[in-house]
Amino acid sequence: PLSSRPQPKMAGAGRVWRLGALLFPPAWRLRAPGRAFGTAAGRAGSSGGGRLMLGAAFALGGSAGLCLAARQRLREHSAAELPAGSLQLTLYQYKTCPFCSKVRAFLDYHGLPYEIVEVNPIMRREIKFSSYRKVPILLANAGSPLQLNDSSVIISAIKTYLISRRNSLEEIVSFYPPVKTVTEKGKEVLEYENKYWLMLDEKETKRVYPVKEVRVEEMKWRKWADDWLVHLISPNVYRTPKEALASFDYIVREGKFGTLEGLFAKYVGAVAMFFVSKRLKKRHQLRDDVREDLYEAVNEWVKAVGKNRLFMGGNQPNLADLAVYGVLRVMEGLEAFDDMMVHTNIQPWYQRMEEVIQK
Repeated sequence: PLSSRPQPKMAGAGRVWRLGALLFPPAWRLRAPGRAFGTAAGRAGSSGGGRLMLGAAFALGGSAGLCLAARQRLREHSAAELPAGSLQLTLYQYKTCPFCSKVRAFLDYHGLPYEIVEVNPIMRREIKFSSYRKVPILLANAGSPLQLNDSSVIISAIKTYLISRRNSLEEIVSFYPPVKTVTEKGKEVLEYENKYWLMLDEKETKRVYPVKEVRVEEMKWRKWADDWLVHLISPNVYRTPKEALASFDYIVREGKFGTLEGLFAKYVGAVAMFFVSKRLKKRHQLRDDVREDLYEAVNEWVKAVGKNRLFMGGNQPNLADLAVYGVLRVMEGLEAFDDMMVHTNIQPWYQRMEEVIQK
């Protein structure tokens, strides 16, 4: 496995979903700009206003590209801040980031206690200890302090550690080495080898994945959530000026902004992201009505789960279920989420996910 990787609440109809949603309380919401915004905002970043817009957008989640960075050993934090003992976790996040939401869904489902540090998306003082300046960042102590970056690496490494205690967490993390790659535009980024693999021995693998196809399916759909589903969020939540304003209103209320920062981010950011969403639609070759792409993707996922399984993992969610749920739930409370619930077949599965994670 180290050298091979399978390639795999608003108006109208939305009220119908709200009645169903009364069965369980709202969770997290909203997602943010895709890869293109990192470039657009970066050009504006030389001014104070640009920095505010960039920070507001980061609070909405950033892009897959922005969330890729090298895993590094935590040397900046002292052992006193992360005392030795049982597994201790601290998640540095933007609440509305879909990648952070994936990590929370995983930790919550597995009943792992963790502390949350909400990061100010503009100043980012909370992560000044780290040379890696994106979120999520997970500080983990299972005898020695480590810093883990990239949501999929975090999930795979911690899951491996929970299943197999043969190796230290530090050794497990070393199985996910960062590799430099170059994008189509010539930009150098860091990717990770093996990030959708669990590093298990043969006996453990057979216990977790009784047949090979189960493992391949899980990895395929985890990758799909990162490479496709997440890119449908921004064009949908910023689809119209009204939706863009509602999205930024939420992030300002839930994020860690100062008063002036929040006001600027809400109104200027909403306008900026409305136009950026159009660029994202073109970049990812989406239809004129981006809702159709969201509906198609969601129904594709439901079809893959099938009618004879509660979850893709069977009677309990697997890592693919948790990844898809984590990405989708960041839209909760927004018009795109309500439309998705009414016009797709996702509601029964989504409701089961909400309930099993709460348990």
